[in-house]
Amino acid sequence: MAEVKNTSSPRLTQIKDFLTMNKTATTPPWDPDCTIFPSRKELPNVPGAPEGAAWVWGEEDFIGRLNLLTPSRVIVASKQIRSGEIVPLNLPLNVPEQPAFSREPFLHEIKTVAEGLAYDDLYHLNTQSGTQWDGFRHFAHFPSQTFYNNTKGEDVTGPQANEKCSIHHWAEHGIAGRGVLLDYRGYAHKKGINYDPYEYYPISYEELYHCGKDQGIDIRPASQGGDIKIGDILFIRSGFVERYHSLPREETQALALREHALGKDDGQRYAGLSQEERVIDWLHDCYFAAVAGDAPAFEAWPSHEEYHLHEFILALWGMPLGEMLDLERLAQTCRQKNRWFFFFTSAPANVHGGVSSHVNGTAVF
Repeated sequence: MAEVKNTSSPRLTQIKDFLTMNKTATTPPWDPDCTIFPSRKELPNVPGAPEGAAWVWGEEDFIGRLNLLTPSRVIVASKQIRSGEIVPLNLPLNVPEQPAFSREPFLHEIKTVAEGLAYDDLYHLNTQSGTQWDGFRHFAHFPSQTFYNNTKGEDVTGPQANEKCSIHHWAEHGIAGRGVLLDYRGYAHKKGINYDPYEYYPISYEELYHCGKDQGIDIRPASQGGDIKIGDILFIRSGFVERYHSLPREETQALALREHALGKDDGQRYAGLSQEERVIDWLHDCYFAAVAGDAPAFEAWPSHEEYHLHEFILALWGMPLGEMLDLERLAQTCRQKNRWFFFFTSAPANVHGGVSSHVNGTAVF
């Protein structure tokens, strides 16, 4: 049985919970309605899992941190709806026209069913071609070649393929909760910080903290006195979409087709979160239900470390990771209202065996 590191005895925890009216997650499988969860440094050791894995929701769990989106938290999140304004967060399916990392462009064809009377659509697309959720089958923990909750490559393709960590599990659960935007690009413009989102630029925890402070948000988890609550959904605007629309078509296509290879000399280069330990601890300890950004990789790409944030977020923690969301109008609305929290909902594709999905996401104020 897994044991939590550096914590009080179960009896003492029970007494503390009784006195404080909290519920502490101790022995897996955890109850999603718990109010206190271990920090990254206190994670339980899960037998058979890589070090640092938070496979804590049960052996048959394939939704990870989405477990935190309980009915009670969704009800609380719904109180963010005050004016009823709807802000879609999806790029057109054909944007970027040439997707990053040389992925296949979106193709659309009209099928005539009956001339002048009825028509169908035919789509050909890579779910990583635009506004996207990285599913748990998308990116493994490299050293162990293991996806979330002990899912392997042979579970995804081949004669033993099955539905472990399939995207349809997310679709069947649903995604709805309180979103929070950190508009780093807006903060950088304000402070005269110049960088190109099409080049490697790591956004540090320190910069995110000051960005939040400028917005009137303490980005620390509520357990540390901050404003982030368990189950919040994080959005970070790095400015990629803004930059994409400012460049000529020929240039954006050439940039998306830069040579791609693993390692820090990768020709594909983008701004995103730093892989520093403080960022990793923060992403874990806030207990976000999901995280997302407007750039092709969310994290600064390529990683200059021996690991990627994708490995922690997807494979070790089971936290949905969104990329290429259109956060331009969202940032404008948040700034106009001076409100950086909102209600967010997303409808992933219900595809059995699927790897990823377009986000189909909406913010409501």
